[in-house]
Amino acid sequence: MSRRVQIPAGAVLGISALLGLGFIAFNPVLSDSTPEAGVLEPLHAAAAEEVRVETLDRGQTFGGILAQADLSPSEQHSLLLAFREQANPARMRDGTEITLRWIRGAETVRGVDVAINPDELVRLERDDFGWRSATVETPVWVDTMKVAGVIERDLWSAVVMNPELAEMPRGDRARVIDLMDRVFQWQLDFSRQIQSGDAYRLVFEREVRPDGTMRTGRILAAELVNRDQPLYAVWFDLHDDGQGGYYDLEGESLRRAFIRAPLEYRRISSVFNMNRLHPIYGDRRPHIGVDYAAPTGTPVMATSDGVVTHRGVRGGYGNLIEVRHANGFMTRYAHLNGFASSVRAGGRVSQGQVIGYVGMTGTATGPHLHYEMHRHSQPVDPLNVDIPAGDPIPDDARDRWEAEFGVRYAMLETLPGAPELRRAAADGEQNAAGTSLLVVDD
Repeated sequence: MSRRVQIPAGAVLGISALLGLGFIAFNPVLSDSTPEAGVLEPLHAAAAEEVRVETLDRGQTFGGILAQADLSPSEQHSLLLAFREQANPARMRDGTEITLRWIRGAETVRGVDVAINPDELVRLERDDFGWRSATVETPVWVDTMKVAGVIERDLWSAVVMNPELAEMPRGDRARVIDLMDRVFQWQLDFSRQIQSGDAYRLVFEREVRPDGTMRTGRILAAELVNRDQPLYAVWFDLHDDGQGGYYDLEGESLRRAFIRAPLEYRRISSVFNMNRLHPIYGDRRPHIGVDYAAPTGTPVMATSDGVVTHRGVRGGYGNLIEVRHANGFMTRYAHLNGFASSVRAGGRVSQGQVIGYVGMTGTATGPHLHYEMHRHSQPVDPLNVDIPAGDPIPDDARDRWEAEFGVRYAMLETLPGAPELRRAAADGEQNAAGTSLLVVDD
């Protein structure tokens, strides 16, 4: 006869605990350490595709490269038709990269990629009916950089020759100078007013392509100490449409009715002078403008919104554009090599719009832009005229401005200011280009 014995629940728990402790005690592997799983040797799997990159050399054609890939004439024709849906093969430049793709082990080309510019490629792939094409945007990643420095010789050397920025392509380093110029274009003429001993701090973001070049860049916050006077700029998108602007620490707009110079960072070869010795005629006569030396073809910008009152040839000015602005202002742009196609007499132009190109037409000894400014029919010095400011941050956007300003200005304040940078330069910590820089890459 069997009998069922009931054991209290507490006793069951106690017995279970004792059994567990006993198992661990007689199992040193579990009690002392965790068993090692070991490390497997890495496995190298062959890529699913084989690729070959061809570069379009002088005299070569896209069709010729396709022929070398053993594509039949009919397939070449089909592929070129698909390519023409996205781009013109006759306009492909020397150096264009063409990537041919095969399934590993197969003999027939599976796809073709054509880099038509740094930001786009045309992707061609087989389908059941021949070839199809699509334009693919080059992927980018965004980073934020912080840079501070003292200008010991000139701004160009301080940035472009800076070894701390060596990972940036040389052209992109020059673009940082252009970004600074655009930010402070209403306050300073970088060709004339930047001097040795000035200091700067920048926080800027950039979109970077896979090859390391910069697609776009934007300064988020900046300080430029010019002749011991600090100038500040903080980016703010007032209308949240990507077309923002720059404001000082109090929210006052940096934008003015006129930008200081009609060219990006160029050398001034002659200033406003009512008693200048003329370089061609040899006598003294008024020079009622500013001459900017620049290579032929350099774009010339309208310095303010206005209406074009003259576009054509006028005596010693050569090719001349004259623009009438508000409040009695008028500007002239002379010796141009040519005019922008969108500029017509009687038409409107906007500040920063390209209206023509540097040349040496008329009375000129070399390629340069002669730029004049008149107010109420009287010539004024463009480098010293007092220009009214733009609108400040409106009250209904103040809260958003304060929040975004705080973040961007805080990033700027993490960099050393002018006194620290100057002490570092004095202590011999400047680089071979004559500038001391600190760069932090976030």
